[in-house]
Amino acid sequence: MTAQLGLALLAIIGLTRAGPAAAAVGITVSPPSPLSGTVTITATVTGILRLGEVRIKVDGVTVASCRTSPCVSQWNSATVVDGRHSIKAKAFNVKAVLKASSTIKVMVDNQPDTGDSAPAIAGCRVFPPDNPWNTDVSNRPVHPNSANFLASIGAGNLHPDFGDIYGIPYTAVPGSQPRVPVSFYYGDESDPGPYPIPPDAPVEGGSDRHVLVLTDCVLYEMYDAERSGDGWAAGSGAVWDFKINAARPQGWTSADAAGLPILPGLVRYDEVVEKGEMGHAVRFTVSRTQRGYVAPASHWASGRTDPNLPPMGLRLRLQAGFDVSGFHPQVQVILRALKKYGMIVADNGSSWFITGELNPLWDNEVLDQLKAVGGGNFEVVDTGPIVTP
Repeated sequence: MTAQLGLALLAIIGLTRAGPAAAAVGITVSPPSPLSGTVTITATVTGILRLGEVRIKVDGVTVASCRTSPCVSQWNSATVVDGRHSIKAKAFNVKAVLKASSTIKVMVDNQPDTGDSAPAIAGCRVFPPDNPWNTDVSNRPVHPNSANFLASIGAGNLHPDFGDIYGIPYTAVPGSQPRVPVSFYYGDESDPGPYPIPPDAPVEGGSDRHVLVLTDCVLYEMYDAERSGDGWAAGSGAVWDFKINAARPQGWTSADAAGLPILPGLVRYDEVVEKGEMGHAVRFTVSRTQRGYVAPASHWASGRTDPNLPPMGLRLRLQAGFDVSGFHPQVQVILRALKKYGMIVADNGSSWFITGELNPLWDNEVLDQLKAVGGGNFEVVDTGPIVTP
């Protein structure tokens, strides 16, 4: 009995000596992401006995400051461009010492509902509906050389060349973004600057170092880009106005080997996970191409003349009979798009690699299900003649 009493006393002593709960601040947004119009941001603080201030910031700009918890702010999401944004909350004690902070990422989408599956980024429709990237090719005829093209690409399965730590990043900036000088070592096939590229624009990892910036529905893309003085230096650059169907001059490259835009062909988190529908073709690579291209491509990147090798711009689609029902719903979104819009050869690289945006919200285990889709389940679509020397 004495031993039990002693243990009980020790337990009581332990409880009375337990320290205070760790300071923390939680953030909620209502309605949840994707955000549109005016939303309510709430920051709730725990673990601070003498709370001094709660501060809420959106992209580094303070939108609310409160002396009590919860701190509630009404924020108009239309004051920023559509796309990804960060909301941060900080909690200070009465001595103005930071005790806790947290950050969440949200997607803002104030794009009006067009009533169709038209792709849109940062409030901009991505090219007109009849643009090749947005064209339904599910009923187009199979190319007469389909079997040979597929054989030359080789056996293999799809590979998602994107995820939570890799892929091609992009950013949207306001129209007021300052234009800076840019230089290109393929200047004769590049659109001249200045470009509205911010100094902290995200750069793709690896050797290609693509930079993609969208402003006022005009896309600026660069290949092999790096900071240079007050501006940027790159291998090549191209400017794309999303409001029209302009193509590169015949024989010109872009920021991609095929002379195509990159951003319209990326698999994006917002359309796959949040919207649940993709309305465009997907960019992909193959290890060997021929010296030729098919519109909308405008450039080749090979000296090989084998007619059975895929040209730049060749379009493949997933066969209509391929059963997608066993895949994760997010993967089904991608596979349905590959049936309807297909995927376009845009560069030399690893075969069957499809390209998407870098986004920390991707679930790589889900995306890995794409690796179960074999190349033999595809067919080549006849979209026009091959341009050769």
